[in-house]
Amino acid sequence: MGRRAGTCHVGRVMRRLGPSDYRDMPWKNGGGVTRELLKLPHPSEPARFLARLSIASVAASGPFSVFPGIERTILVLEGAGMALSLGGAPEVVLDPRSPPFVFPGEAETHCRLLAGPVRDFNLMVERALAEATLEVVHLAPGGTRAVAGTGSLVLHGVAGRAELSGTPLAQEETLWLEAPGSRVLRSDEGATVISIHLTRRG
Repeated sequence: MGRRAGTCHVGRVMRRLGPSDYRDMPWKNGGGVTRELLKLPHPSEPARFLARLSIASVAASGPFSVFPGIERTILVLEGAGMALSLGGAPEVVLDPRSPPFVFPGEAETHCRLLAGPVRDFNLMVERALAEATLEVVHLAPGGTRAVAGTGSLVLHGVAGRAELSGTPLAQEETLWLEAPGSRVLRSDEGATVISIHLTRRG
């Protein structure tokens, strides 16, 4: 998966990815471009995925692509924000201060930009096979946060520099761990990190 990929531990897997490992891909509906950070494969259907993390640059208002069976989580990183309308329901306004917003990928979703382009973080998960939680972790200088899990843990550096039990995580880098166990996320200078815990069903 690129020059940074692949450190194996006893019974565990860790991958550290950076911008050279990411892929720029057109939206499914052709309306924009997404930078794919990480894609975990579907266990039986090569054309689908188990989970996918990406950052999209949204330059104009318009419809979102439709992803049947996918649970989506979106988080605005930069820009004034956007308003999402799902299937004719009242708009949901999102900006960089908003919590992560979860919605079904099969819903007809329209995006209205509030004042210019935005960048947003996207998490997509095959609903029938897995569930995921996304949290934005703000670490003050010298701050720490315990992270643990038996499934998959993905961390993405948004700002500053952090480390996970000695493994560095810089801005725009991504760490992916399987069966991470108990670990400590810390930062000497302060950092903002997106933390995702993925659990497979069954």
